Amino acid sequence: MKLLGFVFLMAFSCAGVPESVCGNEDHSGERPNVLFIAVDDLRPELGCYGAEHVVSPNIDRLAETGVVFERAYCQSAVCNPSRASLMTGKYPETIGVLDLRTDLRKVQPDVVTLPQHLRSGGYFTASVGKIFHNIFPDEPSWDLRHSIPGFPFDPDAVYLGEEGRRIQARRVEEWEKLGRAENRKDRFGHYYVKAQATEAPDVADAAYYDGAQTDWAVEELAKLGQREEPFFLAVGYYRPHLPFNAPRRYWDLYQRAELPLATGPEAELVLNAPPMAINNLRELRGYTDFSGLGHPFETVLGLAEQRLLKHGYLASVSYVDAQVGRLLDRLEELGLADNTVVVLWGDHGWKLGEHRSWGKMTNYEIDVRVPLLLRVPGAQQAGRRVKAPVELVDLFPTLCEVVGAPIPEDLEGTSLVPLLTHDAPWSDAAFSVFLREGIWVGPGGKEHIGRAIRTSTHRLVEWRSRVSSEVSGIELYDHRVDPCESNNVAEEPRNESLVEELRARLRARQ
Repeated sequence: MKLLGFVFLMAFSCAGVPESVCGNEDHSGERPNVLFIAVDDLRPELGCYGAEHVVSPNIDRLAETGVVFERAYCQSAVCNPSRASLMTGKYPETIGVLDLRTDLRKVQPDVVTLPQHLRSGGYFTASVGKIFHNIFPDEPSWDLRHSIPGFPFDPDAVYLGEEGRRIQARRVEEWEKLGRAENRKDRFGHYYVKAQATEAPDVADAAYYDGAQTDWAVEELAKLGQREEPFFLAVGYYRPHLPFNAPRRYWDLYQRAELPLATGPEAELVLNAPPMAINNLRELRGYTDFSGLGHPFETVLGLAEQRLLKHGYLASVSYVDAQVGRLLDRLEELGLADNTVVVLWGDHGWKLGEHRSWGKMTNYEIDVRVPLLLRVPGAQQAGRRVKAPVELVDLFPTLCEVVGAPIPEDLEGTSLVPLLTHDAPWSDAAFSVFLREGIWVGPGGKEHIGRAIRTSTHRLVEWRSRVSSEVSGIELYDHRVDPCESNNVAEEPRNESLVEELRARLRARQ
């Protein structure tokens, strides 16, 4: 049941929400707050997803008190389209955002985002960090959007170690000699310079942005808790995005030589895949210590480099996990936990050696499957695990329903509320799209759009030239025998009817 408008929300109502999901008796007359936690490049390699080698106790305890979606999928394995899709409740092609350059408000000036929708109904919305793509923070969504003083506008490339700072200084000197230095400054007067892909200085958590923004968020929670209206607080973490720069204490949680690496078929190039299907390592090549990398077709990282990157990624995950723990602790300290919905999501996965790649930007399972955890006040199914395939586009209607807000009719996702308490009839498919650009895409032009459908047993990807719309590649992976998607079997005669069936479902989704 969808409420007709916020006129019905003078006091929080649980109409249409299962009793076991709605708030407990002490809070049944209040609209719940929302703590909305985004983590960049976080793949479901966490303790609560069965990865015993990962130190993630705080995300794990959120999982123990909420619902874990075991098969959650983003709608595009790159930041801007994935986040724009989630925040609007619409698929990337619907809103016209497929790359890192497209400003959502330029192509959809009148679109109403999730926080904007809640804001219009009486929620106070605040954000810090990366929620939308960092260069498009979307001012209409927020009553308060905070930036941490002293950090660059894009705080990814903050280096605190001697070597990283030396590389940055040398690069700035080169720009100055060429007369280009001033053009390289951001709106805060800082230079954005990538140096190494990793560093591990012995510094406090707040020396990097994610710790500093958590300092602000835990203080802001006290202020928000005193407001008359409910709040929607969004905290967007930059790690474990490259560079894997995290305080030394988090690196010390792991023994590098003991970390599991991608091996066997999952670590090799995908057999029979079209060239545009493979990540091109562009992201990792942006760092000085990996600038000489070629395409995965011609590059295999040495074991020492693989272990360094895996170590840095997991250290960054544990660093963010500690920050999440501080947010959860603060809710408890302030007495807000029993009336605050908590959601944690990753915007897409990240390959750590799978398919010879290090990065995201493909339609493969490893890139589009993400962690998604949701805790609703008063829920009776703490620790519940949902196996049905769900999509990040489903979060907008879900959060509307659990806080008693009307669900806009033009959303393309489906509320997950029925799954919070029991196994309900559900779609067996999730969809994603990726725009491949650049010189490595093969014949048919330099831009190809890959549209993917993931069912309970298979993944199919159809690639088309963006210029001519002609089919430039088909992929099919059978998860019953090939869970790491190592062999494209689309051309096998026995799969002809299945390929046509799944392509028809893709067409129906467009």
